[in-house]
Amino acid sequence: MDKVFPKDSPVQPSLVIVYFGGNDSIAAHSSGLGPHVPIDEYIDNMRKIAEHLKSLSEKTRVIFLSCPPLNEEMLRTSTSSTILSEIVRTNETCHLYSDACVALCKEMNLKVVDLWHAMQKREDWMTACFTDGLHLSEEGSNIVVEEILKVLKEADDWDPCLHWKALPTEFAEDSPYDLVSSSGDATVNPSEWTIHRKIPWD
Repeated sequence: MDKVFPKDSPVQPSLVIVYFGGNDSIAAHSSGLGPHVPIDEYIDNMRKIAEHLKSLSEKTRVIFLSCPPLNEEMLRTSTSSTILSEIVRTNETCHLYSDACVALCKEMNLKVVDLWHAMQKREDWMTACFTDGLHLSEEGSNIVVEEILKVLKEADDWDPCLHWKALPTEFAEDSPYDLVSSSGDATVNPSEWTIHRKIPWD
């Protein structure tokens, strides 16, 4: 943590989004190798990460993302490999790690996105949210963005607010070099336009 976020840095981040749990929740390999992290150690690691980030500055805000669900059947058919040993991942274990993350964040008064439950609000989540049963599709990624934006918008105790609509727009002044209006006698300032976005984020 000190290497990635040194406490003596003259500039500290305004927002850090922390996501761990997916690989940690993979079942332990008999060799002792692999990415598995026992859940008690996972909780301890997440606590240390949170404490370090909270100590960076009074203005550093933190959002944790919990472990999302997965489609076990799709994952089994898409990850068969002669290079890797069998990777055992279950939705049940993802749920355990997600709940552990959410509980820790409540204990430490941290903002958290419960991805395990958020994804499953869609009836077709098992097919729509993943490319291979594990990695997120565009639809799955949109859910993550929507949930993060919801936290930013509702975090009324954060000063300054980090929701995009509350942030100042750089170089927002009118310019004679902007696009010309239909009247032909002025230009139109596009700095606040959102129509070019595929999804009109609130």
